[in-house]
Amino acid sequence: MTTEQKIGQFFFPAVFINDSEENIQATERLIRDYNIGGLTFFHSRASAATNYENNKKIESNDDSFERLKSLIIRYQKAAPTPLLMSIDAEWGLAMRVEKTPQYPYAITLGAIPLEDKSLVYDIGKQIGKDLKFAGIHYNLSPLADINNDPNNPVIGYRSFGENKNKVAIFAQEYLNGMSDAGILGCLKHFPGHGNTNVDSHLGLPVLKENLEDLMSNELIPFIKGIENKVDSIMIGHLAVPALNGGANTSATLSKAIIEDLLRSKLGFQGLIISDALNMHSVSKLYPTKGILEWEAFNAGNDVLCFAENVPEGIQEIAKRADLERIDASFNRIWQCKIKAGIIEENKNNCTNFDWKTTHDLNTKCAVKAITLVKKDTPSSISDFINNSNKVAKISVYKDSNNAFFNLISNALKGDSFSIRVKDENLKEKLNTLNAYDTLVIALFVPKAKPLANFEIEDSIISWLSQVVTTKKVIVHLFGNPYALQVIPNVMAANTIVVAYQDLIAFQEVAAEKIIGNQPYEGTLPVTLLLN
Repeated sequence: MTTEQKIGQFFFPAVFINDSEENIQATERLIRDYNIGGLTFFHSRASAATNYENNKKIESNDDSFERLKSLIIRYQKAAPTPLLMSIDAEWGLAMRVEKTPQYPYAITLGAIPLEDKSLVYDIGKQIGKDLKFAGIHYNLSPLADINNDPNNPVIGYRSFGENKNKVAIFAQEYLNGMSDAGILGCLKHFPGHGNTNVDSHLGLPVLKENLEDLMSNELIPFIKGIENKVDSIMIGHLAVPALNGGANTSATLSKAIIEDLLRSKLGFQGLIISDALNMHSVSKLYPTKGILEWEAFNAGNDVLCFAENVPEGIQEIAKRADLERIDASFNRIWQCKIKAGIIEENKNNCTNFDWKTTHDLNTKCAVKAITLVKKDTPSSISDFINNSNKVAKISVYKDSNNAFFNLISNALKGDSFSIRVKDENLKEKLNTLNAYDTLVIALFVPKAKPLANFEIEDSIISWLSQVVTTKKVIVHLFGNPYALQVIPNVMAANTIVVAYQDLIAFQEVAAEKIIGNQPYEGTLPVTLLLN
């Protein structure tokens, strides 16, 4: 290859599964003309990762997976050099592609006891198999971020929790599983995005920690990954002034963080990839096209993710970089391509999704993860409910014809109700519920991110905070456990169970635990401030 062709391998522009033919052809030209190294797939131009201000509505497409597979084949045909196909699939392809298998969020896996860590390996391996079937080689996950700020707008549920050692162990199990399925993995977001309350898609988070602080906490999962020869590490768009002479320079643009800390001090010899270069924390820094790409490469990144100025970036790097550095980055990318089996044809033996294994794995995770936060009943939960005078079972934000309610309907007495988002009959329903002395509430939290109280309406928060103090209440929370913090007086409830998400397997297991008086084995992976 020429020098420019080698530099082209550093570029991984974003591509969109649901895109126009015009844009697809433009991508094919980019691949052919500039010998780019790989692609990073997103659902559409309206997906959250590219539409930060939420100005565009995401249009669902049941054919997204078939489009993904066909685009991978089409783009590979256009490539002078085989492309390394990447995607964010932290909880499976479902993170980006509808109608594909979904697995538990990292925060859910973080509730599983340490002795059952093999479940995290199994999840990583099954996600790997799904990616193989799609034609993806490289999963930009898992997170090695330690979630120690409850107001973190972007990490939260994507982290294994607040315990640095458990995060390190679980991240490694996930990586091991993917690797055994033949998929490259990536620890992110170095040097740690957990202790921030700014979304780096929109602004630049600043870490106040010094090197000693980072070495004793945030860096622990990355150090374990380096010891186990993790394929790649993604650099986060966050500033650590203590490592940059007091300057608020993004880590993605900092030689001190990438070359001095990650390469020299921690000894990482694998692939370094930038976080998406279209994110506003860095994308607006350089008005001249190509300079951002050069600065990110010069700081030590091998792969420029979501680079938007490919021709200009190649030219700037060719003008300024020395050949030794170009060859070093090229060789690291090439080694990943060899490992992924795309330089020498590697047969893909995955011929379909294994939906049964997915459900069985999710069920096993639910059994181990679902957490009893509080139980203040003299008997089992089911006996407490059935011995009550007048019982109402209320499904909040999901129709009462759901897996959880369907399973408990025969075993637990009571009338069923459902409350929809922006329910026009809310006042009437709440007045009706005044006649009941015991409420079994299933709260299906609308959003996993904390913005706007997880989109739980003020009227629902007010009602919940009132009924837990005046009635006997059993709460099952299907969602991010941090959502409990937005409900005043929640600890006045008689029983609180966190089921983490509304996957069918989790609804079924939550119901079976009540009906069968089964033990709760999960522990909260984060500290909750509840009152």
